[in-house]
Amino acid sequence: MSDSTTANAPATVISVRPVVLSAPGRGEDLQVRISAPATGGDLPVIVFSHGFSLSMNDYAPLADFWAAQGFVVVQPTHLDSKTLGLPADDPRTPRIWRIRVEDLTRVLDSLDVLEASVPGLSGRLDRSRIAVAGHSYGAQTASTLLGARVLDSDGVPGEDMSDPRVKAGVLLALTGLGDSLTPFAEENFPFMKPSFDKMTTPALIVAGDNDQSFLSTRGPDWFIDPFIYSPGDKSLLTLAEAEHSLGGISGYEVAATTDESPARVALIQRLTSAFLRSALNPGDTAWKVAAAALEEDPSPLGRLRSK
Repeated sequence: MSDSTTANAPATVISVRPVVLSAPGRGEDLQVRISAPATGGDLPVIVFSHGFSLSMNDYAPLADFWAAQGFVVVQPTHLDSKTLGLPADDPRTPRIWRIRVEDLTRVLDSLDVLEASVPGLSGRLDRSRIAVAGHSYGAQTASTLLGARVLDSDGVPGEDMSDPRVKAGVLLALTGLGDSLTPFAEENFPFMKPSFDKMTTPALIVAGDNDQSFLSTRGPDWFIDPFIYSPGDKSLLTLAEAEHSLGGISGYEVAATTDESPARVALIQRLTSAFLRSALNPGDTAWKVAAAALEEDPSPLGRLRSK
């Protein structure tokens, strides 16, 4: 990552959409958005998985910021996106959670195609520095590439879908263990029964302390489970008074945002960028500096824990 893409000097960003990847057996080709700095080489990659019903066109506050900081951000549109209009009784519906994971893997398998689809991007990606990120349903999708697994009906961890190409992750409002699901969640989302025991890849987990989900009988502490029950290098950012939208990360002036807070979004932008910069660049101090700044803030919007 070049010096020109520091936090003090955001880069000019180019964005291309849709880039279409052939996806035999999926029923729909995979549409992808790519955002990248206009200059610089050896660029790290973030593959971002959107929340339920959203698309590659959402999460501009994150994608734009990350790209301006020197990351190439790749955003696939999953089958549950409202832009695709799949009916609820579509035969693929029970498998969409798994197809989502396959979407992320397909992106990683297709970096050559994606790189060639953006004018001027060819030869500028650093394939040794890849991260995944996601919000809500997308965080669950991303977590599987970090080593999380889905428990079967007998409570046995299912298939290992982790990917060694992924070196770090950012998991925003990731749901917790499946032992407290509401009857609605039990019936409609049986895949929401994760095991974090093997989620060993370094990750920053972001949770809101006012995120009261209708999917769990527990309170906001449900979203802390991924930090508590996963091993290895993990950090937890708990945001004060934040609900599931975490201040509005899914878009500017989005109606679904219940807790709009530009300041909170700005904190997420800074900390996630710093975390990924340091996680993908041994010796980089951005994360230590950002964490210290939050610790020293007299009126912090959140608090950090690491292990």
